[in-house]
Amino acid sequence: MIRVENLVVRYGSATALDHVSLTVGAGELVALIGPNGAGKSTLVNTLSGVLRPVSGTVTVGGHLAHVPEGRHLFGELTVEDNLRLGAWRTKDRNPEWIYAILPRLSELRSRRARTLSGGQQQMVAVARALMARPDVLVIDELSLGLAPIVVAELARDLEAIHAERGLALLLIEQNARLAFDLCDRAYVLEAGRNVIEGECAELAKSPEVARAYLGGPIKETS
Repeated sequence: MIRVENLVVRYGSATALDHVSLTVGAGELVALIGPNGAGKSTLVNTLSGVLRPVSGTVTVGGHLAHVPEGRHLFGELTVEDNLRLGAWRTKDRNPEWIYAILPRLSELRSRRARTLSGGQQQMVAVARALMARPDVLVIDELSLGLAPIVVAELARDLEAIHAERGLALLLIEQNARLAFDLCDRAYVLEAGRNVIEGECAELAKSPEVARAYLGGPIKETS
Protein backbone atom coordinates (compact mmCIF):
# COMPACT_ATOMS: atom_id res chain seq x y z
CA MET A 1 0.00 0.00 0.00
CA ILE A 2 2.94 2.33 0.70
CA ARG A 3 6.39 2.17 -0.85
CA VAL A 4 9.00 4.82 0.00
CA GLU A 5 12.39 4.55 -1.68
CA ASN A 6 15.48 6.66 -0.97
CA LEU A 7 13.39 9.64 0.14
CA VAL A 8 15.20 12.92 0.73
CA VAL A 9 13.33 15.90 2.20
CA ARG A 10 14.89 19.20 3.17
CA TYR A 11 13.82 22.38 4.93
CA GLY A 12 16.05 24.91 3.22
CA SER A 13 19.60 23.62 3.69
CA ALA A 14 18.64 21.27 6.57
CA THR A 15 18.06 17.64 5.62
CA ALA A 16 15.06 16.18 7.48
CA LEU A 17 14.97 12.80 5.71
CA ASP A 18 18.11 11.27 4.24
CA HIS A 19 17.46 8.39 1.82
CA VAL A 20 14.67 6.83 3.89
CA SER A 21 12.95 3.68 2.61
CA LEU A 22 9.99 1.69 3.96
CA THR A 23 7.04 -0.41 2.84
CA VAL A 24 3.56 -1.16 4.17
CA GLY A 25 1.73 -4.11 2.64
CA ALA A 26 -2.01 -4.49 2.20
CA GLY A 27 -3.62 -5.11 5.59
CA GLU A 28 -0.27 -4.83 7.37
CA LEU A 29 0.33 -3.01 10.65
CA VAL A 30 3.67 -1.17 10.56
CA ALA A 31 5.22 1.19 13.10
CA LEU A 32 7.67 4.02 12.61
CA ILE A 33 9.39 4.95 15.87
CA GLY A 34 12.25 7.15 16.96
CA PRO A 35 13.14 10.06 19.23
CA ASN A 36 11.63 13.50 18.89
CA GLY A 37 13.00 15.28 15.84
CA ALA A 38 13.93 12.07 14.02
CA GLY A 39 11.86 12.99 10.96
CA LYS A 40 8.74 10.90 11.60
CA SER A 41 6.21 13.69 11.04
CA THR A 42 8.15 14.91 8.02
CA LEU A 43 7.69 11.48 6.48
CA VAL A 44 3.96 11.52 7.21
CA ASN A 45 3.55 14.97 5.71
CA THR A 46 5.42 13.85 2.60
CA LEU A 47 3.18 10.79 2.24
CA SER A 48 0.14 13.08 2.50
CA GLY A 49 1.48 15.52 -0.09
CA VAL A 50 1.99 18.40 2.36
CA LEU A 51 5.74 18.36 1.67
CA ARG A 52 7.57 17.69 -1.57
CA PRO A 53 10.72 15.57 -1.59
CA VAL A 54 14.01 16.66 -3.09
CA SER A 55 14.54 13.15 -4.44
CA GLY A 56 13.34 9.59 -4.05
CA THR A 57 9.90 8.15 -4.67
CA VAL A 58 6.65 7.75 -2.74
CA THR A 59 4.05 5.32 -4.06
CA VAL A 60 0.64 4.86 -2.42
CA GLY A 61 -1.59 2.09 -3.73
CA GLY A 62 -5.18 2.97 -2.94
CA HIS A 63 -6.61 5.73 -0.80
CA LEU A 64 -4.62 7.10 2.16
CA ALA A 65 -6.10 8.93 5.15
CA HIS A 66 -3.98 10.86 7.64
CA VAL A 67 -4.68 11.37 11.35
CA PRO A 68 -2.51 14.41 12.13
CA GLU A 69 -0.50 14.98 15.28
CA GLY A 70 -2.60 17.12 17.63
CA ARG A 71 -5.98 15.89 16.23
CA HIS A 72 -7.01 19.24 14.64
CA LEU A 73 -10.74 18.84 15.16
CA PHE A 74 -13.27 21.60 14.52
CA GLY A 75 -13.95 22.45 18.14
CA GLU A 76 -17.24 24.30 17.71
CA LEU A 77 -18.76 21.54 15.58
CA THR A 78 -20.35 18.41 16.98
CA VAL A 79 -18.68 15.04 16.87
CA GLU A 80 -21.03 13.94 14.11
CA ASP A 81 -20.33 17.04 12.02
CA ASN A 82 -16.58 16.40 12.40
CA LEU A 83 -17.11 12.84 11.18
CA ARG A 84 -19.16 13.96 8.19
CA LEU A 85 -16.38 16.34 7.17
CA GLY A 86 -14.08 13.34 6.91
CA ALA A 87 -16.32 11.99 4.15
CA TRP A 88 -16.48 15.19 2.11
CA ARG A 89 -15.06 13.45 -0.97
CA THR A 90 -17.40 10.46 -0.77
CA LYS A 91 -21.09 10.06 -1.54
CA ASP A 92 -21.94 8.32 1.73
CA ARG A 93 -21.57 10.66 4.72
CA ASN A 94 -23.67 8.59 7.10
CA PRO A 95 -21.50 7.76 10.16
CA GLU A 96 -23.66 4.90 11.48
CA TRP A 97 -21.10 2.30 10.39
CA ILE A 98 -18.48 4.15 12.45
CA TYR A 99 -20.72 4.01 15.50
CA ALA A 100 -21.08 0.27 15.01
CA ILE A 101 -17.29 -0.16 15.20
CA LEU A 102 -16.76 2.50 17.89
CA PRO A 103 -19.99 2.53 19.93
CA ARG A 104 -18.62 5.02 22.49
CA LEU A 105 -18.69 7.66 19.75
CA SER A 106 -22.43 7.25 19.32
CA GLU A 107 -22.92 8.55 22.87
CA LEU A 108 -20.84 11.64 22.01
CA ARG A 109 -22.34 12.40 18.60
CA SER A 110 -24.09 15.63 19.69
CA ARG A 111 -21.25 16.97 21.84
CA ARG A 112 -19.06 19.81 20.59
CA ALA A 113 -15.57 18.53 19.90
CA ARG A 114 -13.91 21.12 22.14
CA THR A 115 -15.76 19.72 25.19
CA LEU A 116 -14.27 16.24 24.82
CA SER A 117 -11.34 14.77 26.70
CA GLY A 118 -8.04 14.25 24.90
CA GLY A 119 -8.70 10.56 24.42
CA GLN A 120 -12.19 11.19 23.08
CA GLN A 121 -10.83 13.78 20.66
CA GLN A 122 -8.22 11.32 19.42
CA MET A 123 -10.92 8.71 18.83
CA VAL A 124 -12.92 11.27 16.83
CA ALA A 125 -9.82 12.15 14.78
CA VAL A 126 -9.28 8.49 13.90
CA ALA A 127 -12.97 8.01 13.08
CA ARG A 128 -12.99 11.14 10.90
CA ALA A 129 -10.14 9.68 8.84
CA LEU A 130 -12.01 6.38 8.56
CA MET A 131 -15.02 8.21 7.11
CA ALA A 132 -12.95 8.69 3.96
CA ARG A 133 -12.97 4.86 3.64
CA PRO A 134 -9.21 4.60 3.16
CA ASP A 135 -7.18 1.56 2.16
CA VAL A 136 -4.33 2.69 4.41
CA LEU A 137 -4.49 4.78 7.58
CA VAL A 138 -1.51 6.84 8.78
CA ILE A 139 -1.67 7.95 12.41
CA ASP A 140 0.82 10.52 13.69
CA GLU A 141 1.46 10.20 17.46
CA LEU A 142 -1.65 8.37 18.64
CA SER A 143 -0.59 8.46 22.31
CA LEU A 144 0.62 12.07 22.49
CA GLY A 145 -0.39 13.71 25.79
CA LEU A 146 -2.70 10.88 26.84
CA ALA A 147 -2.78 8.79 30.01
CA PRO A 148 -1.76 5.11 29.67
CA ILE A 149 -5.29 3.83 30.35
CA VAL A 150 -6.65 6.05 27.57
CA VAL A 151 -3.93 4.88 25.18
CA ALA A 152 -4.84 1.26 25.98
CA GLU A 153 -8.47 1.97 25.05
CA LEU A 154 -7.43 3.58 21.78
CA ALA A 155 -5.21 0.60 21.00
CA ARG A 156 -8.19 -1.71 21.46
CA ASP A 157 -10.21 0.54 19.16
CA LEU A 158 -7.55 0.26 16.45
CA GLU A 159 -7.50 -3.52 16.79
CA ALA A 160 -11.29 -3.55 16.35
CA ILE A 161 -11.04 -1.29 13.30
CA HIS A 162 -8.37 -3.49 11.74
CA ALA A 163 -10.41 -6.63 12.38
CA GLU A 164 -13.51 -5.03 10.86
CA ARG A 165 -12.00 -3.20 7.88
CA GLY A 166 -8.72 -5.03 7.19
CA LEU A 167 -7.03 -1.77 6.21
CA ALA A 168 -3.30 -1.20 6.38
CA LEU A 169 -1.89 0.98 9.15
CA LEU A 170 1.27 3.03 9.48
CA LEU A 171 1.61 4.13 13.11
CA ILE A 172 4.02 6.97 13.86
CA GLU A 173 4.95 6.81 17.55
CA GLN A 174 7.43 7.78 20.24
CA ASN A 175 5.80 5.19 22.52
CA ALA A 176 7.73 2.15 21.34
CA ARG A 177 5.90 -0.30 23.60
CA LEU A 178 2.52 0.73 22.16
CA ALA A 179 3.88 0.46 18.63
CA PHE A 180 5.33 -3.00 19.21
CA ASP A 181 2.14 -4.26 20.87
CA LEU A 182 -0.02 -3.12 17.95
CA CYS A 183 2.16 -3.71 14.92
CA ASP A 184 3.88 -6.59 13.14
CA ARG A 185 6.93 -4.75 11.82
CA ALA A 186 8.70 -1.52 12.70
CA TYR A 187 11.26 0.93 11.41
CA VAL A 188 13.44 3.10 13.64
CA LEU A 189 14.41 6.57 12.47
CA GLU A 190 17.22 8.64 13.91
CA ALA A 191 18.34 12.00 12.57
CA GLY A 192 16.30 11.43 9.41
CA ARG A 193 17.77 8.03 8.54
CA ASN A 194 16.64 4.41 8.76
CA VAL A 195 18.81 2.79 11.41
CA ILE A 196 16.96 -0.42 12.33
CA GLU A 197 14.02 -2.34 10.90
CA GLY A 198 12.47 -5.73 11.57
CA GLU A 199 9.77 -7.72 13.28
CA CYS A 200 8.37 -5.99 16.36
CA ALA A 201 8.81 -9.06 18.55
CA GLU A 202 12.55 -9.02 17.85
CA LEU A 203 13.01 -5.26 18.02
CA ALA A 204 11.31 -5.16 21.42
CA LYS A 205 14.22 -7.19 22.80
CA SER A 206 16.91 -4.94 21.32
CA PRO A 207 18.92 -2.65 23.64
CA GLU A 208 19.71 -0.52 20.58
CA VAL A 209 16.02 0.24 20.15
CA ALA A 210 15.75 1.22 23.81
CA ARG A 211 18.64 3.64 23.36
CA ALA A 212 17.02 5.04 20.20
CA TYR A 213 13.76 5.67 22.03
CA LEU A 214 15.63 7.53 24.75
CA GLY A 215 17.41 9.66 22.14
CA GLY A 216 20.89 8.14 22.39
CA PRO A 217 22.95 7.20 19.33
CA ILE A 218 22.65 3.71 17.93
CA LYS A 219 24.69 1.78 15.45
CA GLU A 220 23.27 1.79 11.94
CA THR A 221 22.53 -1.56 10.34
CA SER A 222 24.37 -2.45 7.18
